[in-house]
Amino acid sequence: MAASEGSPSASENERLILDIVRRHEPIARATITAHTNLTQQSVHRLVETLLTRGLLCTGAPLKGMRGQPSPTIQLVRHAVYSVGISVNTDAVTLSLADFGCNIIAQQTLEMVPSDRRATLAALSRTLQSILKEHAVSRDRLIGLGFAMSGFFVSDNRAFNAPEPLRDWSLFDLRPELEEIFELPVWLENNATTGAIGESLRGVGLWCPTFAYLSFNYGFGGGLVLEGKPYLGFHGNAGEFSVIYTPEESTRRPALQYLIAALRKNGISIVSVEELRQNFDPTWPGVEDWLAETMPALDRSIATLIGVVDPQAIVFGGQLPAELGRMMISRLNMPSGRRHRYGVAPGEARLVLSETKGDAAAIGAALLPLKFRYFL
Repeated sequence: MAASEGSPSASENERLILDIVRRHEPIARATITAHTNLTQQSVHRLVETLLTRGLLCTGAPLKGMRGQPSPTIQLVRHAVYSVGISVNTDAVTLSLADFGCNIIAQQTLEMVPSDRRATLAALSRTLQSILKEHAVSRDRLIGLGFAMSGFFVSDNRAFNAPEPLRDWSLFDLRPELEEIFELPVWLENNATTGAIGESLRGVGLWCPTFAYLSFNYGFGGGLVLEGKPYLGFHGNAGEFSVIYTPEESTRRPALQYLIAALRKNGISIVSVEELRQNFDPTWPGVEDWLAETMPALDRSIATLIGVVDPQAIVFGGQLPAELGRMMISRLNMPSGRRHRYGVAPGEARLVLSETKGDAAAIGAALLPLKFRYFL
């Protein structure tokens, strides 16, 4: 029996308790109520239920507490696990996450995933190997999160993916994924899973409302509002590239165009992942690309600030960290414009991704946990 059958999804109030513990663990049992609008009796009952289900456990009291010390409450990390697959144009990553939202295993297949069936077969073998290596039983798996570049074009969440991923595009992937991996499947584009990964393991630990910019072969993003991913009516919230006209699209901050500019200047870069790992800010072509691209990025940032008013804007995806710092330093923020009485509105903090590793791959693995157990 799969864990998805033996460990049903948590109720809304149970998810509240689990999310509080996730954010603050180890947390003294007596202090959980202060983070909710529930009565102490209700919180006690919810905690007892989650302890009985094996999702929470008690630990030693915190040191230095006055009076009768309260035991701490923690997540049971081995209670359940989830799997994530992130498909980019030049690599595919499979991740395994525990109930504490920790990535305990991650493997990237350095391949161009142009053949969908062959790629999925390789991923299935990789999952079996990872489960064996980490002694995780398949009946502990609650689901699979799948993320890919592109946007959704139908009610069954078919992807319209970049050209290198044509074989993955325009049909319902869910039945095939569920057949191969024998797990419930959640589908999101990799910019949204990047935002989810960031909300659970990065900037979201201090910032509940932010926009996530995903710089990959293309350019997109995701939104997290008050700690929850905002998907939009069609699931395409964060498709920032649509604000550009066809004539402007080659000047948007998609890394495919930086690679093309570098090749014109004699720098042989064959993939976005190679660019991320080996980026050199002194390469010929970098400054010219920034000069051409920054006005388009300025517009995206101004649009986000004016429409969403986020606390932070995160520069993520496959963006090299040094290139991200160069972009942030060159942005013309709306606060620099003239404003009535010389007073500008508050603005978002511009920050690099704070997840350790690929936020999109992490977010894909956390999708089943996020939508079944946490807020």
